[in-house]
Amino acid sequence: MAFSSLEIDAHEVQGLAETLKRAERKAPLAIVRAIKRTGDMSKVRVVRALTKQTGLKRDVIVRAVKAKPAGMSYSLHSRGGNVHLKYFKARPTKKGVSAAPWNKRRIFAGTFIAHAKGGGAMFGGQVFKRTGASRLPIEAQRSGLYIPKEMISGATAAEFLAAVRTILPVRLQHELARILGGAG
Repeated sequence: MAFSSLEIDAHEVQGLAETLKRAERKAPLAIVRAIKRTGDMSKVRVVRALTKQTGLKRDVIVRAVKAKPAGMSYSLHSRGGNVHLKYFKARPTKKGVSAAPWNKRRIFAGTFIAHAKGGGAMFGGQVFKRTGASRLPIEAQRSGLYIPKEMISGATAAEFLAAVRTILPVRLQHELARILGGAG
């Protein structure tokens, strides 16, 4: 006749209790680490998506989008007003200046880029339009694109939310495994 038994050793339970106490003390730290890492990874995705969505160069977006980690929260803030046309790969044509806000190239009729006698662009390549019947006054032209508004809409907002949904649970699991002494 075969006989089987199962035993619980008090030393094993004691070790488990100590592990759980350690986890309880360090759990907030694990959450903070997971949120910070998730936020950093989502910022990279937001910058990439915003670059595609707006048509601006990556360095312009990086300067405009700032991360603010604060304990159990992480936020992305952006600044910027109505962006000048010169930042959208503006180039002169016979009918006006061609630029690509929202990554859609079009011609802005009656506009021009001021050039010096030597052929180089003046005023940093700024796009202008005459506001009167004579040569002056002229006015710098803007695109109508606002980086803060674009950041919370379209593919950029969807990319941020998708990153949080997919990355945060994995990072939290990893950080908790580190606390409990397991590989993560």
